[in-house]
Amino acid sequence: MLDRSNELTAWDRDHFFHPSTHMAAHARGDTPNRVITGGEGVYIVDRDGRRSLDAFAGLYCVNVGYGRTEIADAIAEQAHKLAYYHAYAGHGSEPSIRLAKMIVDRAPQGMSRVFFGLSGSDANETNIKLVWYYNNVLGRPEKKKIISRWRGYHGSGVMTGSLTGLELFHNAFDLPRAPILHTEAPYYFRRADRSLSEEAFAQHCADKLEELILAEGPETVAAFIGEPVLGTGGIVPPPAGYWEKIQAVLAKYDVLLIADEVVTGFGRLGSMFGSDHYGLKPDLITIAKGLTSAYAPLSGVIVSDRVWKVLEKGSDAMGVLGHGWTYSAHPLCAAAGIANLEVLDRLGLVANAGEVGAYFRSALTEALAGHRIVGEVRGEGLLAAVEFAADGEAGVLFDPALKVGPRIAAALLERGVIARAMPQGDILGFAPPLCLSREEVDTIVAATRGAVDEIAATL
Repeated sequence: MLDRSNELTAWDRDHFFHPSTHMAAHARGDTPNRVITGGEGVYIVDRDGRRSLDAFAGLYCVNVGYGRTEIADAIAEQAHKLAYYHAYAGHGSEPSIRLAKMIVDRAPQGMSRVFFGLSGSDANETNIKLVWYYNNVLGRPEKKKIISRWRGYHGSGVMTGSLTGLELFHNAFDLPRAPILHTEAPYYFRRADRSLSEEAFAQHCADKLEELILAEGPETVAAFIGEPVLGTGGIVPPPAGYWEKIQAVLAKYDVLLIADEVVTGFGRLGSMFGSDHYGLKPDLITIAKGLTSAYAPLSGVIVSDRVWKVLEKGSDAMGVLGHGWTYSAHPLCAAAGIANLEVLDRLGLVANAGEVGAYFRSALTEALAGHRIVGEVRGEGLLAAVEFAADGEAGVLFDPALKVGPRIAAALLERGVIARAMPQGDILGFAPPLCLSREEVDTIVAATRGAVDEIAATL
């Protein structure tokens, strides 16, 4: 009989189609095969007994940390009561109703209802359809274009992959599709004009948005979607004044604002929502990851009073809204969401994200200050990134063929810390669980400095 470890490896390479993976290399056995078996707090353990500090919380999502038995117990209890019933035609379950109320109570002012799905991608598909429905109800059938930003991440579906502004998610998929447009990313470190201040660069971004709206025709532009902080595109906080200037343009041309808070929602920035953190007044909010801390798949669209009133008008005119998912508001997932938000509140993890996040950025900046290959250390709350550059002051990047970012991430993993090599750049990303302690910050920072030094010595 095969050793269980070797058997799993063979099955994995022969049968498991992994997302976001080099398919041929993995099938050949050229890439690592790691089977995760457990987790506690900010640590995970694999089948070989290797313990790693997960400084990316899975995929920005295990916000309350691993091993929260109260969430597992809530899921199990609900499974014994009612494992599933649909939410169509006015049906509901107690967990889904309670969770909707908990979300609206925590949401920015002016939000009204929650539509549930299973992933951030399907939530943004819902957003697109609601925007189109909204304008049809208002008698504006031509007002359908949605503007996203280069380097934004909004999902991996056909339309949500189109909203995403990263080449990796477009490559060979015939994306992006109309009527999706893209405007400049608020990426100050990579600004073309190095003389611009943050405020001036923010104005430049707003001006480019307005130019695009005018070029397309304001009567055709329906919505603008953006993450409060760019996530997968590099973990990039907005330059000073950015959201104020962007919202002024949107208001001028009656363009809806979709705040994609899949990453920033539920405490990641040290505020319950990134919209409150940056003064956004969204019409629709996308939520997922931190809603259940990934203990069960659940997403949502939080709908504003303004949009909801139009949706109601539409159903009076046209009848039932023809949109939904079989697993919308799944009772097990909703039970996980309730328990997760209770843990978040009871342990004060939103405040901890702000306090420990500030310490993390300060320690990371100090540890890497003046390092010859470090272009920038940036972040907000418990989001942080280190961008590597041949000349940070001049904005000269490394040749991508050198794979500086991935090599540093690999060297960091050898030191027992997981961070993410972000796409389209030599960028090391951090998004640890919100229960992170200062002592664990010190572990991450020391390992990061060691990994950076190791790879820098080879360049």
